Amino acid sequence: MSALPSPLAGLPTDGATVKALDRAHVFHSWSAQRNLDPLPVASASGSHFTDFDGKTYLDFSSQLVNVNIGYQHPKMVAAIQEQAAKLCTIQPSFANDARSEAARLIAELAPGDLNHVFFTNGGAEANENAIRMARAATGRFKVLAAIRSYHGATAGAIALTGEPRRWGNEPGMPGVVHFFGPYPYRSSFHATTEEEETARALEHLREVVTLEGPATIAAIIFETVVGTNGILVPPPGYLAGVRALCDEFGIMMIADEVMAGFGRCGEWFAVDHWNVVPDLISFAKGVNSGYVPLGGVIMSEKIYESFLDRYYAGGLTYSGHPLATAAAVASINIFKEEGIVEHARAMGTDVIAPALAKLAANHPSIGDVRGLGVFWALELVRNRASREPLVPFQASGADNQPMAELKKACTDRGLMPTIAGNRLHVTPPCVITADEIEEGMAILDEALTTADQYYH
Repeated sequence: MSALPSPLAGLPTDGATVKALDRAHVFHSWSAQRNLDPLPVASASGSHFTDFDGKTYLDFSSQLVNVNIGYQHPKMVAAIQEQAAKLCTIQPSFANDARSEAARLIAELAPGDLNHVFFTNGGAEANENAIRMARAATGRFKVLAAIRSYHGATAGAIALTGEPRRWGNEPGMPGVVHFFGPYPYRSSFHATTEEEETARALEHLREVVTLEGPATIAAIIFETVVGTNGILVPPPGYLAGVRALCDEFGIMMIADEVMAGFGRCGEWFAVDHWNVVPDLISFAKGVNSGYVPLGGVIMSEKIYESFLDRYYAGGLTYSGHPLATAAAVASINIFKEEGIVEHARAMGTDVIAPALAKLAANHPSIGDVRGLGVFWALELVRNRASREPLVPFQASGADNQPMAELKKACTDRGLMPTIAGNRLHVTPPCVITADEIEEGMAILDEALTTADQYYH
């Protein structure tokens, strides 16, 4: 009997055709379309991916900081295949074994009494539903969000976002008020110590709450560790202070862990570093490393009970999709079996932190090093004393030349970094080995000489 033809037999097999078809028909996000030059990727494994010409890249970006478990983990692939053979899809009003078990495992990992999970297709929808729940539970309207933040690209999530990607989407959802969060290296509060930064940032937040009217505020939402906007680790006491402020005024505390959760910061959830229990946690990305789109909201008993006899006005066709939740079940079990959270923590403490400190000693253009787990940033400057950024805010074209040269120096050598403003982010998969980190750091050591040329 002859073999059946592959259902994917029509896919192009060379990079030039892949790119040509992309440019002919694919509309790319966050981009002007004319001069795009996407890299055609043919395959991936572990912490590496390979283009159609056979060049392999060590991924120091985890794609969009989501491939926590690495590429093509065989147990993850097998779980998706097994679920596909059994049941590909079922609507959310039915109970499903993969969905139920994923919810149980996630609730078991979440802090405090966050015991119930609402599934979404990604992080933006998770944040949309988190604020919807907070508003319904409190009967209030306003939501406070940080200036340096990214919460997603849907209508409500982009309104929550503080950074410039919000600008092109305004006017947005009403009721959002932005505040300054802590950023010790470039303190908005003229702090000289972490203790001062915590105290002054909390004083500022309290003033915003007071002036906006505590009785009008449903929630304060924040990235536990700010991601795209700088990998800003909150100074000691800050999150506890936000929790106390929320408790004082009956405000819901929402932790956006879309990027920081599921091992990225060396804990299941980043809030575990500070022993703080929010009312709601939004998640996505690392829950199943993007093998199938999945996100969600974990809610406290108080939030859950507010909907026991009240209709929840929200839902998604693919909420708790079986393929996605089966991947989440497999991922969480793999994380436990292989000690991936503990591994990510150790790589941060024992390998990445000292390696980045060594780079900072060798390269004057590195003004600040910060992070934890496998979630780090190098902030690049033209002068350490003045802290002038290597490129200006929202740099483009010639103004952004130093960072463009740095990225090219990395990719030419087979390293894929994340470049964001004047920062280079080091966010490899949680499964990266010490040898792979050493390999990547050696490339960075060479590439950073391009940034040093602009130092004065």
